[in-house]
Amino acid sequence: MKNTFKTVFVIAALVLIYSACKKQDYSMGDLTAPSNIVITIEVVGQDATHPDGDGSGNVNITVTGDNALAYKVGYDANTAADYVAIPLTGKVTKKFTKTGVNTYKISALVFGKGGSSSNATTEVTVRSDFKPAESLVTSLTGDASKTWIVDKSVAGHFGVGPWDNASVTPSWWSAAINEKLVCCPCFYTATFTFTKVEASGTFSLTVASPDGAFTKTGDLAGGLPDIPSAGDEGCYTYGGGTSDFSFVPASTGIDAATSTQTSILLAGNNTFIGYGAVLKEYEIFTITDTYMYLRVQGTETGNAWYLKMVPVTKK
Repeated sequence: MKNTFKTVFVIAALVLIYSACKKQDYSMGDLTAPSNIVITIEVVGQDATHPDGDGSGNVNITVTGDNALAYKVGYDANTAADYVAIPLTGKVTKKFTKTGVNTYKISALVFGKGGSSSNATTEVTVRSDFKPAESLVTSLTGDASKTWIVDKSVAGHFGVGPWDNASVTPSWWSAAINEKLVCCPCFYTATFTFTKVEASGTFSLTVASPDGAFTKTGDLAGGLPDIPSAGDEGCYTYGGGTSDFSFVPASTGIDAATSTQTSILLAGNNTFIGYGAVLKEYEIFTITDTYMYLRVQGTETGNAWYLKMVPVTKK
């Protein structure tokens, strides 16, 4: 009986040693890229009488695909940085605001397991009748080109509150005069030049920031190029950038007593106004020839950020 026990023990030990030494077989799983990518376009208000829509410029876009896990869409995109993430439903509404009837390229980048991806492209023709107040355009651009900076000389030049139409002030925190001067001087040296291109009826923004971009990092940097994947809020190397922008009806619906009800909508991800960790629609609360007050949703989407800006004084 004792010898039988010893034999069983030796066999069990050998099995354990063999199991421990056996090479593990790891598998990456199915990395098949998404297939059957379809972009469905609905131009709002389109009918036989209005083939290019109702003039709102709104287009409902739906992207579908087999084995799809995430979606990005580009609107006349030239580089990967110009693509923006859309909800996991694959549905998004885009407002095109260039005046008149225009044709745009819609591109979809669809991601599957393991970072695999597929793409598709289509076009849409849509009409936009929106026109901002001429006085607003003149104040922002000088009807040619005009450069603005954050106004560090006044309290409340930067602040944050909830992204809620019931709260339209920086109720959580408001900057004191020169508050970011020591930690983040780039916030005050960056310049933002708004240009009206008369010949084409378009607008552009040029950002120059030799001391870096004032932003958070990673996904919170709003897609700005070359920002680190991690780190504290601060000034980070940024080579500047130029992008188109449009004037659009403000999406918040805040009343005319508080807002001009017009927003600046930046194209692409290589430009920003004041603070990099925000989305691309800047609602103009107030604007004159010498002062501009903006409200914009943060990349932390529960936050509303506020910016006070003034034109650069020519010497």
